[in-house]
Amino acid sequence: MNTIEQLVRNESIDDIITVFALVKATPQLDLMIARYKPEALRHGELQQAYARLFKKGVLAKGEKGLATKGPNWKAPPFVMEKRYT
Repeated sequence: MNTIEQLVRNESIDDIITVFALVKATPQLDLMIARYKPEALRHGELQQAYARLFKKGVLAKGEKGLATKGPNWKAPPFVMEKRYT
């Protein structure tokens, strides 16, 4: 199992989006998650997570399809613990 697959399968959608929305445009991030957790797309979980993170101020609208860190952004535990290298 590759690192991205492990990350997507083991971490919450909110935590994944919190980090990767800063470096991947929404369509790329959607494809990455859909590849290893397709149920997130089928049940609307992915779209709800985006809306929730923007509403909470974790993410803010950026340029070129990327998000920026919102005023309430903080690194998820998997980043702080450096679980995936």
